[in-house]
Amino acid sequence: MEIKEVAKQVVDVAYKVHTALGPGLLESAYQACLAYELRKRGLFIECEVPLAINYDGLEIATAYRIDMIVERLVVIENKTVERILPIHQAQLLTYLRLGGYQLGFTINWNVIYFKSGIKRYALNLPEPQWQIEQKRK
Repeated sequence: MEIKEVAKQVVDVAYKVHTALGPGLLESAYQACLAYELRKRGLFIECEVPLAINYDGLEIATAYRIDMIVERLVVIENKTVERILPIHQAQLLTYLRLGGYQLGFTINWNVIYFKSGIKRYALNLPEPQWQIEQKRK
């Protein structure tokens, strides 16, 4: 499955879960429901994935834990906070960079309207074909 289709599925399923549950639960409840729904659609989901860091020859095997990885392509960081802070954004960007991923989402489940709780982040994604064609003209 292509990364764009995986991202579309993530947004669709997250919206479904948020609509059904609303705000106010623990992060772990949303994560379990999101993983369940994504698996129902046939997607490969990993939760609480250790991410190692290397510093000057020192390897810290469990320095971080990524909340979710979908199809080994898209990283999801689940939050239940009043609002997403710059540190949350930095955290996801660090996961993308250190893990070699290109696309990720922070999802803040503690919002009234789902669209105000989801944010997409991309690192080094190739340009869409239509943009390449536009530049050639």
